[in-house]
Amino acid sequence: MDEKLFLEEIKEIDLLNQSLGLLEWDAQTGMPDASSSFRGETVGYINKLAFEKSTGPVIQEAVAYFTEHPDELSQTGAEVFKEVKEDYERNHSIAPERMQAYHAEVSNAHAAWLKAREEKDFSVMKDTIGRLIDFLNEFIPHWQKDEKTPYDVLLNQYEPELTVERLDQLFSELKTGILSIRKAIAEKGMAPRTDFLSRHVSKEQQKRFVVEVAKQLGYDFAKGRLDDTVHPFMLDLNRNDARITTCWDEMNFTMAVFGVIHEAGHGIYEQNIDPKYDYTPLSTGASMGIHESQSLFNEIIIGSNKSFWEKQFPLFQKCTDGLFDDIDFEMFYKGLKETKASLIRIEADSLTYPLHIIIRYEIEKMIFNEGLSLDELPTIWADKYEEYLGIRPENDLEGILQDVHWSGGSFGYFPSYAMGYMYAAQLNHALRKEVAVDEVLLSEDYSPIYHWMTEKIHRFGASKKPNELILAATGEELKSTYLVEYMKSVYFDVYRISEQSQS
Repeated sequence: MDEKLFLEEIKEIDLLNQSLGLLEWDAQTGMPDASSSFRGETVGYINKLAFEKSTGPVIQEAVAYFTEHPDELSQTGAEVFKEVKEDYERNHSIAPERMQAYHAEVSNAHAAWLKAREEKDFSVMKDTIGRLIDFLNEFIPHWQKDEKTPYDVLLNQYEPELTVERLDQLFSELKTGILSIRKAIAEKGMAPRTDFLSRHVSKEQQKRFVVEVAKQLGYDFAKGRLDDTVHPFMLDLNRNDARITTCWDEMNFTMAVFGVIHEAGHGIYEQNIDPKYDYTPLSTGASMGIHESQSLFNEIIIGSNKSFWEKQFPLFQKCTDGLFDDIDFEMFYKGLKETKASLIRIEADSLTYPLHIIIRYEIEKMIFNEGLSLDELPTIWADKYEEYLGIRPENDLEGILQDVHWSGGSFGYFPSYAMGYMYAAQLNHALRKEVAVDEVLLSEDYSPIYHWMTEKIHRFGASKKPNELILAATGEELKSTYLVEYMKSVYFDVYRISEQSQS
């Protein structure tokens, strides 16, 4: 066994995975609904081929050989081998046929989710979701190493080394901080004017603005594209093909504008990974939490920054053909930062957003650690929204059917959003020690910000674990306090609450 043969096998696996990515993009942007069963078989088959290769004789031999002869690998080869070995040890005992069946079910589940949304009825997709959960419960014993609970195993798929114990602590601190800020706003805040946010802004006007902004922020459209979908996402095939999608609402321009900025953050990450990781499992983000740190940094830390909008507001007025000429900048900015309880996660403001994630986290824990019945899910979902946000969904569409993740089998993914938000706030704190962020955002050149982020995060791809990246970039392990303090500074300013009034 030599390194060249090993990396050639890894490249073939990556080529299969790129093909699967293209099929996934097509399924969510343009595939005819009637084609779902055919697509399910195709996806299942190609997944089986990729899975068989990843646990097959060449990889098996490489794991055995290079474990004994690590000095025969280059530095990059050693980094790739470490990831491949972890993946092999996680999956080699699962029968390829079972993985094929699982991915076929995932493909079918997306069609079931779309149908359930049309009928506003979770029961339409309940059985499909149940089968996906059964598959995951079947796989968990194969994946489990020293994790304490089944849900810990799923968390580890998306955020390596994250545990329920650690997450419970971080989320408890975060929830307490958010509820304290919301209480202060309710008692002492002066609400901004927001009626202008519901003005009709055409898709063309929104697109004209946000495409230009995405370019300025560093997203390269020569290496990506923007398409329409039901649920926004970014899909990376390779560093030269990181595609983004959005869902437009002409009566709520903020949804697509911030949605595109968010997905562009994912794309910027993928477009700036070191080329030495091409065709390997390291040619993507370090974790879903680190990935979300980049999208939320782009959307909230930068894309919702006051200086950013001071610079961009004239462009927005121009692109919307004078529709907002009667609104001054201060009024516009404060309106954008209004906070209020909402039912839909992707429409939530940046203060209440983590509460949406905590709700999903708690439900997922109940499913896998407590055996929660799927029949109870819509009611428990509604109860938690009423408890945490004071509002209750009237139907399943504005409740449990709003997210695509569970129909993709992505249980354990949701916490990554809140982890990413905390990472983003901590990175922002570190960035500001080296870069005059507000001055940069008022300028014509944002490159000092994304060059810093590429140096600290992007270029490493998945070659480092999340805790390594954050420790190296900020000098500290992840803390919730930076996010709470960030939220407090923004919302106390917008709602005109002084620190003295809180003492």
